Amino acid sequence: MRAADADGRAGHRIRAARTTAGLTQQGLATAVQVSRQTVIAMERGDYAPSVYLALKVAGALGVTVEALWGESAS
Repeated sequence: MRAADADGRAGHRIRAARTTAGLTQQGLATAVQVSRQTVIAMERGDYAPSVYLALKVAGALGVTVEALWGESAS
């Protein structure tokens, strides 16, 4: 599913949080039990995760879901 965030801000926030957490794309994928390609698609803004996966990603990165996908996130 194409992410609603067409300008890719969420993808940039995911990548930044992943880097800050010291995780590779594969490391994040392993932590949340998805493929590396899924992580790449989220970072590109090509994939909108389910609520369950969004919670897992945020938890693995040590941030809130709102910090990654919220409208007011910067």
